[in-house]
Amino acid sequence: MIYKKFQDIELSNLAMGAMRLPVVDGNDAAIDEAAAFEMVDLAMARGVNYYDTAWGYHGGNSELVMGRALARHPREKFYLADKFPGYDLANMDKVEEIFETQLKKCGVEYFDFYLFHNVCELNIDGYLDERFGIHKYLMEQKRNGRIRHLGFSSHGSLEVIERFLDAYGEDMEFCQLQLNYVDWSFQKAKEKAELIHRRGLPIWVMEPLRGGLLANLPEKAAALLGGMPPVEWAYRFLQSVPGVTVVLSGASSMEQMKENLRIFAEDRPLTDDEQALLMRAADEIMKAGAETAPCTACHYCVSHCPQGLDIPWLLELYNEHVFTGGGFIAPMALSSLADDKKPSACVGCRSCEQVCPQQIKISEVMSKFDALLNEKK
Repeated sequence: MIYKKFQDIELSNLAMGAMRLPVVDGNDAAIDEAAAFEMVDLAMARGVNYYDTAWGYHGGNSELVMGRALARHPREKFYLADKFPGYDLANMDKVEEIFETQLKKCGVEYFDFYLFHNVCELNIDGYLDERFGIHKYLMEQKRNGRIRHLGFSSHGSLEVIERFLDAYGEDMEFCQLQLNYVDWSFQKAKEKAELIHRRGLPIWVMEPLRGGLLANLPEKAAALLGGMPPVEWAYRFLQSVPGVTVVLSGASSMEQMKENLRIFAEDRPLTDDEQALLMRAADEIMKAGAETAPCTACHYCVSHCPQGLDIPWLLELYNEHVFTGGGFIAPMALSSLADDKKPSACVGCRSCEQVCPQQIKISEVMSKFDALLNEKK
C-alpha cells in the first residue's frame, strides 16, 4: 500500500469511500452488510486506514453500517471521516444536533477527519453566515478533540472555493475535490487543484472514476489506452498530480476492491508520454458523449445579452449536465440563481450569437437546457 505523509500521520493513498457500498436488490438504502464487512476487512488487512462516510449516503444508512464494520477493528487502526450535510439548506441550523447524531450512528467518540460537505453555489452563503454558527461549532469540537482534522469538499466553481478559503482557509487542513483526467479540463479541476496546492492544502480526491465512466471507456478511447486496464490509467493519473494525498474509491464489489488494492500497491506516476496519450483519450471520451457546446469562456456574449445572463457559466453547466446524462451538479448550482438569471430567462434574441467566435447557437442551447432540467423534475 502506498502511504502519504499528512502532518504527523501516515495515510493510505487509497481510501474506502462508503457512498457506493454493495446493496440488496438494487435498493440503495438496503446495504448488503455482510458484503460491506468483508470489503472493510480486506481493505484493513491490505493496509487501507482511511474510511469515509456521510450523513446522506445510502439513505442515511452508510454511517450505521460503516460504524458497525469498523467497530470490529481496533480504533487506532483506522481514520474515520464524516461530513456536515450543508448540501441541504434545511440542515444549516442543526449543526450540533447532526454532529452528535453522527457520532452515535458511527459508534465513535471522535472523528479523525470532518468536512464541510460540498461547498458550492447553493450553500456558500449559509456556510459563511455566522448566525448558523457552523464554523464556530466545528472549531469548538476540534478544540475539544472530537474532530482531529477539519476540511471541506467541493463540487463548486473556482470562485466559490476561493471565497470559502478567503473566509476559513486558515482553519482548513485539507480539501476534497472531484478530480479525474476528464474533469482535469472539463470541470476546471486543474485550476482548482492548483489553487488548493498554492494555498498549502493537501488534496483528497473524490470521483476518481467519474461514477464508473472511466472504468468502461468508449471504443476509440479504449483502443488508445491498450496495455493497461482503464481503472489503472485513471488512478495512475492521480498519482501524478502534485498535492494528492488521499484517493477515495467507492468500490461496490469485492472484485473492484481487489483491483484497487492491486493498483495502489505501488506508486507509478504516468510518464510525460503517457500523460499526453491519456489527454487524447479524454478528448475521445468527450466526443463520444452527448453533444456539448464548445464554449471557450471568452465572454463576448455577456455584454450583448439583454437579460444579463452569465452565458459562459450556463454553458459550462449545460455541458456538465448533458455529458453525465443529468446528475445533481447543474441543478444544484442553478438553484442559487434568481429565476431571471436561469436558462429559462433567455428570450431567444440571438444577440449573443452574433459575437460568438465558436458560432454556438446559444439560444437553442438555453432552450434545450431548460427542457432537460424540467424533464428531470
